[in-house]
Amino acid sequence: MLDAAVDAVTDSLANVKVKSDIEFDPDVNEILPKEDQDNILITSALPYVNNVPHLGNIIGSVLSADVFSRYCKARGCNALFICGTDEYGTATETKALEEGVTPQELCDKYHVIHKEVYDWFNIKFDKFGRTTTPLQTEIAQDIFMGLYENGYLEEQSMTQLYCEQHAGFLADRFVEGTCPRCGYDDARGDQCDSCGNLLNPFELINPRCKIDGSSPVPRESNHIFLSLDKLQPELEQWIQKSHESGHWSRNGKQITDSWLKEGLHPRCITRDLKWGTPVPLESYKEKVLYVWFDACIGYVSITANYTKSWRRWWRNPENVKLYQFMGKDNVPFHTVVFPSSELGTKKPWTMLHHISTTEYLQYEGGKFSKSRNIGVFGNNAKETGVPPDVWRYYLLMARPETADTIFSWRDFIFRNNNELLANLGNFVNRIVKFVNAKYDSKIPDYDTKVIDYVGFKESVDAILVQYNNALKNVHLRSGLEAALQLSARGNLFLQENKMNNTLLAEEPEKANVVVGVGLNLVYVLSAVVYPYLPDTAQGIVDQLNAPLRKIPDEFALDLLPGHMIGKAKYLFSRIDEKKEEIWRAQFGGGSQMKDNAAEKKKEDKKKRKEEKKKKRVAEAATDAEDAKTESGTATPVEPS
Repeated sequence: MLDAAVDAVTDSLANVKVKSDIEFDPDVNEILPKEDQDNILITSALPYVNNVPHLGNIIGSVLSADVFSRYCKARGCNALFICGTDEYGTATETKALEEGVTPQELCDKYHVIHKEVYDWFNIKFDKFGRTTTPLQTEIAQDIFMGLYENGYLEEQSMTQLYCEQHAGFLADRFVEGTCPRCGYDDARGDQCDSCGNLLNPFELINPRCKIDGSSPVPRESNHIFLSLDKLQPELEQWIQKSHESGHWSRNGKQITDSWLKEGLHPRCITRDLKWGTPVPLESYKEKVLYVWFDACIGYVSITANYTKSWRRWWRNPENVKLYQFMGKDNVPFHTVVFPSSELGTKKPWTMLHHISTTEYLQYEGGKFSKSRNIGVFGNNAKETGVPPDVWRYYLLMARPETADTIFSWRDFIFRNNNELLANLGNFVNRIVKFVNAKYDSKIPDYDTKVIDYVGFKESVDAILVQYNNALKNVHLRSGLEAALQLSARGNLFLQENKMNNTLLAEEPEKANVVVGVGLNLVYVLSAVVYPYLPDTAQGIVDQLNAPLRKIPDEFALDLLPGHMIGKAKYLFSRIDEKKEEIWRAQFGGGSQMKDNAAEKKKEDKKKRKEEKKKKRVAEAATDAEDAKTESGTATPVEPS
């Protein structure tokens, strides 16, 4: 029996005829920088641990970073992808109080929830850690002391808002009120989500405690401040260099420039809390490091929990390029606060090379809201029965790269049925089924001279250039559009050459070329969709009976004549359009859309009334002028 099994494996391998040196293995044990390779360190903003991430959170950081990480690795780069849950701070303490558990118990619970969500979305971290570790304390305190010893920390007495109702100082984000700049009612004490301006809680009109709604009172407390003003000249030089070499996203540069233009000021980096990294000074032993000073250091400590050789990633600026992914609200902490902390230690830190930021993804025209049960959160996506790759595809096509975008159930269904199924899925299924049925699943011998192979190859190569340029510059949506162009080119190739039974009967040599070239295009397609749709890529190579392959620079015939492919399987399924209303009702979008529609109708009615009023005023003015002219009180214009 053992001999029979060995013979079966030998026969199977004999049927696999693929060119060497194109195979790609996504699983590597310990990834460390290498002297002779591009070393790419990738981070996505650490999701805050006290809630379930929604679709906007997922596309804004972890999913986008995952695509870039997969791309880098499939191109042969030495890439490490780091993320984890951000677990310290007031928000954790408050949520723990609400749930009647300790902060640690809360973090343990939500860390598991986050990991389960990201696992389902097929987000492949090299290390998904957390900030509540001994190494986080060690590294954060070391950076703090480096700044302290170099004179970049200063003590100031500051007035903070104190909630007498629950007897605690309020972190900026836990003070709410009316924005003094735009009048938004739910501005936070650190930033207004409506106009985007940074605030301090004392600027808010009618401030209130987010926890219990009571009116806080001011109290004095001594704190440590990071002297950003002293670091600004050196920081500006670094920003200019990094922006030029790393091609930062536009909104990342704009937000950073607005901070610099206003002028940097000392920023408080300690808090009157229990849950956090202890301040390593005797006189401040009852305080902790502010979470936004501490959180970015989490990237370093999570790497240190991944490998003892973490300094080879984080103290290696000449050989490592750091790419960071986040929503736009996190930009200043990654381009100003964290880099200033690195610079102030006077140690050779690996610093930001490229920042990729997104605007906001809205749900059916409004905001995601867990409390109002509006929107799809990470654990809801699985409930729909729609596979992860479809969700990945839609979110990446809707990625808010330069402006806010809207999640729409109608668009979600349309893209699945008309792009994934009718374009990508149709191309793969059509040719694989044909080869299964007419060629006994074997690639025939063929001569490319029978068709215009050169012209075809040039068209495919042009798409690959477009695709690789987009991904290199972290234009993820453009890269996905190029991948879909490749499958569209495949469908066109089959149509142009009329791949069917007639072709096989009347022009068998041409049919052989179409089959051989077409299957190789399917193989290249599996590589370019891999960063975006990893399950789909695996499904394609399974049907081709071939290994995952690297992403190439140009098209080549890597599946050789005599290679035996597998059996055809559908990559995607059609979604019934009736699901739109079902899902909208289930996830709260229906009522929100009705509210939005009603509001728009109200605004349109108001606008029409104003336009009618202006028209009446204009007509009345014209009538008055005519009356003056007729009575001689106005001077008529002489004809030219």
